[in-house]
Amino acid sequence: MKMKFIIFIVILIIVFGLLVSSQVHDSDDSYPFQIHFFNAGKADSMIISNQGHYVIIDTGEDELSDDILRYCEENDIQKIDTLIITHFDKDHVGSAGSIIEALEIGEVLQSNVEKESEVYQNYLDALREKDITPNTVSGDYQFTLGDMKFTVNGPEIVYEKNSSNNSSLIVSLTYQNNRFLFMGDSQNDRIKDFLENNPGTYDFLKVPYHGHYLKQLENLVSNTKISYAVITSSDEEMEDEETIQVLDKYSVSYYLTREGSITLLSDGDQIKIIQ
Repeated sequence: MKMKFIIFIVILIIVFGLLVSSQVHDSDDSYPFQIHFFNAGKADSMIISNQGHYVIIDTGEDELSDDILRYCEENDIQKIDTLIITHFDKDHVGSAGSIIEALEIGEVLQSNVEKESEVYQNYLDALREKDITPNTVSGDYQFTLGDMKFTVNGPEIVYEKNSSNNSSLIVSLTYQNNRFLFMGDSQNDRIKDFLENNPGTYDFLKVPYHGHYLKQLENLVSNTKISYAVITSSDEEMEDEETIQVLDKYSVSYYLTREGSITLLSDGDQIKIIQ
């Protein structure tokens, strides 16, 4: 009986080792493109990587800086090619000052509507100390890193309603045959205008406004024909059931950051999501 137990344990160890090595292989070799979504509560922060190039979209609240910098240290990330601040709500710009202070930053893209707060001031101070002039995006701004092609769309007006959220930069990313769309906290007017001027289909959507239901959401999902989605929500402020119903209606596989950090992998054709 004791020998059978030992054999059973050895088999478990071997199987576990094979599973781990398989996952590492997928991450490092088979899938050279990766997006890591932090478990940031009701806040946005993600790091996109390919061929040694790194882009951060939003930085969560100020306390998330430790998690972001720890992830960078563990993955030997010393330079962020582009830091994108979609808008200046504290749950998107909160850690930006700390990130700018700690890492080399190639370029900063920002929204066109200021919003005074302590973390916004920290962001401005860090830019000044590093002698970085941010690019306030209006219309389309395009850049390429490795095999990643980005189009960052900034509003060309200031919306009267929900001006901060509607100032969100919208990021379209093409990696070989896969396309990704990041909507920030865009509200109905911003979503409607974007779809009218930027028709196209995508594989993946970062759902706008933390999964709060928006009247334009079904229009967004049906027109972009997405297969996968991530919602940045928290247990204290959960996604709306109406939002989930829309995603279910169009057979979208969705993931919630309130259930843990998320890693999206792509080989340019196939997408794999780990949580």
